[in-house]
Amino acid sequence: MTGKPGTGKTALIKEALARTKVKGSGFYTEEIRTGGIRQGFRIVTLDGQEAILAHVGISSPYQVSKYRVDTGSLNRVGVSALRRALKESYLIVIDEIGKMELLSPQFREAVTQAINSGKKVLGTIMVNPHPFADEIKRHPEVETLLVTRDNRTEVMKKVLNWLAEGVN
Repeated sequence: MTGKPGTGKTALIKEALARTKVKGSGFYTEEIRTGGIRQGFRIVTLDGQEAILAHVGISSPYQVSKYRVDTGSLNRVGVSALRRALKESYLIVIDEIGKMELLSPQFREAVTQAINSGKKVLGTIMVNPHPFADEIKRHPEVETLLVTRDNRTEVMKKVLNWLAEGVN
């Protein structure tokens, strides 16, 4: 899935996972807010691990917008979750393939392995052009759904039907 920030892509993934019997592994990202102001993002694995992906208050050589990106946490928690998913799960969840995550070569490698694994991959990907993200979007096994506030219900139906395919 792709779409502008705030269209509910992560919420759609969480809801789809809650409404299906398919057991997934991987991670999603969520905002870190203080007093209503976004301060950063955390990675949350589907088996309950958490780490800070990016924050205004951390030190890192990597920066996207006002956020410093902790690629070490991404690799330790997010990439490890994807590697476990490749070994153990029918469904791999990657939320999201975005500017911050793409700073990590290990993340890009894990995404490529997931896409080429023959397993189902449910994820979100940045809407803006980026060489790696564009390559993923063009992959013959990838269908990219644009999520808007107006088509969320329709996208949910498509995702749930796709998740149900091939499940006994």
